Amino acid sequence: MKVDVYYNLHKDKLSIKSRERLNYGRVIRHVDTILLDGCTFIVQEAGRKKVLKEKRKNVHAFVRGNICRKENLIKSGTCRVVKYNPYYYDSFVYEDTEEPVYEAEIVAIVGKKIIAYNPT
Repeated sequence: MKVDVYYNLHKDKLSIKSRERLNYGRVIRHVDTILLDGCTFIVQEAGRKKVLKEKRKNVHAFVRGNICRKENLIKSGTCRVVKYNPYYYDSFVYEDTEEPVYEAEIVAIVGKKIIAYNPT
């Protein structure tokens, strides 16, 4: 199932928004952790500009992918932590190098922590 996932500050959980025809654009669930595959990291520039202008948070950045099961994980590859802050970056970046990241094969999101996995 194709979804968009973002951290919901009001619920202190991850919100899962459906990208499927049925329930398109609706939040279908709130969870503490999720595993996605075929992921893209999306930052909507208009929303980011609004944050910079108003100094007030809004939902404009999320991870898009397919909900997957843990048995779909590949055994070898590299895992890197990904972060996003609209005041410093215009895209998601790797935490260690601050290099922009736009895609990852598998992403695990645990609370506010995003871990991207790419096979070697």
